[in-house]
Amino acid sequence: MIDILIIGGGASGLAAAVFSKQTAPDAETVIAERLPRVGKKILATGNGRCNLGNRNLSADNYHGSVDAMDVISRTPSAEEFFRSLGVLTFSDEQGRLYPYSGAAATVLNALRQRAETLGVRVECGFAVSGIRYGNDHWEVTADDGRTLKCRRLIIAAGGHADPKSGTDGTMLRILRDMGYQIAKCSPAVAPLKTDPALLKGLKGIRARCRVQAYAEGKYLHTEEGEIQFTETMLSGICVFNLAYLWGRYGEKLRIITDLAPDMNTEELCGYLREVRKLSGEAPVSELLCGMFRRELAAYITKAALRKKDIQQIRKLTDSDLRHVADTVKGLSFPVTGCAPWQNAQSTCGGVKAVCIGSDMSSKLHGNLWLCGEIADTAGDCGGYNLQWAWSSGILAGTNAALSLKGSKR
Repeated sequence: MIDILIIGGGASGLAAAVFSKQTAPDAETVIAERLPRVGKKILATGNGRCNLGNRNLSADNYHGSVDAMDVISRTPSAEEFFRSLGVLTFSDEQGRLYPYSGAAATVLNALRQRAETLGVRVECGFAVSGIRYGNDHWEVTADDGRTLKCRRLIIAAGGHADPKSGTDGTMLRILRDMGYQIAKCSPAVAPLKTDPALLKGLKGIRARCRVQAYAEGKYLHTEEGEIQFTETMLSGICVFNLAYLWGRYGEKLRIITDLAPDMNTEELCGYLREVRKLSGEAPVSELLCGMFRRELAAYITKAALRKKDIQQIRKLTDSDLRHVADTVKGLSFPVTGCAPWQNAQSTCGGVKAVCIGSDMSSKLHGNLWLCGEIADTAGDCGGYNLQWAWSSGILAGTNAALSLKGSKR
């Protein structure tokens, strides 16, 4: 019988495998992975560079009932963890951590090599269809009829995001049937849909921006960064970090963009008066060309002055300039949806904190631990979700192994 079985060979599952085997070297440790090989999702992170963590960690970067920072504070940082695997890292100006090689394959290879060196066995093509406990052990069944029996079980099977990487929500459904409370799941770290009519003329444009989220007039959250406009969606990291709100507020959600975040309205009006003074016979469409790309400048001017028939900048009144400034500082987009699961980087929702102990153990069943995306916490874009994956996996793996020895961390 297997001593420790880990369902899921992603980031959290691999971290759990490494630390469980390091803690209990003589314990037979097995990863059950539904895909042909482990770690597929790791290769896609950070656009193939693997943004494996962040130096600037805060509770504000996590959303959900599970206290991610409590877990993270009790485990090695991503830098320390990967240094112990022989991987050198560096951080950018935002504190985002990457392997020095700039390649996600470096991260995956280090994890796989350490697990293999320690003697972790991998069962690939094992798609779990059922879990049951009896006679002091767990029995895990695959959809092809295979069965694995174990003394300790770690569930690191992910959520719903990016189904092609092996996470389609099956394990959450199994856990719900086992009595676990599951917070409503929705895409996280994903683009947001809006009215396509409001995006005409903006497709392909990127701009520095401050974005604020509101629901029924109530302020919710602010992010800054580069926004990207598509035919049907608002995108970019600053928008990704608001996606968790879609699951909570739905179509009550509204995004307000400030395309001049480093200027207040009065400063912007002063700038526009200077442009008017220097404009000569220039057309109104040129008013904002000193600030934005021509397409974005034209869009804002048209939106601000749509009820006016003014052809030249010099004919704009101070009131007209104020309307333009207000539009620069406050384009409003109703949120009509979120990108589908295949375009999401993470899952908002999952197993609620009431079901999970501080050591990542189940509060409903003995000899069971849960870690990674399956828990109800979603991190911001920037390495926060992978830090959670490593930390929760480390804690789950360590404590599962210690429980075999009759102790706990």
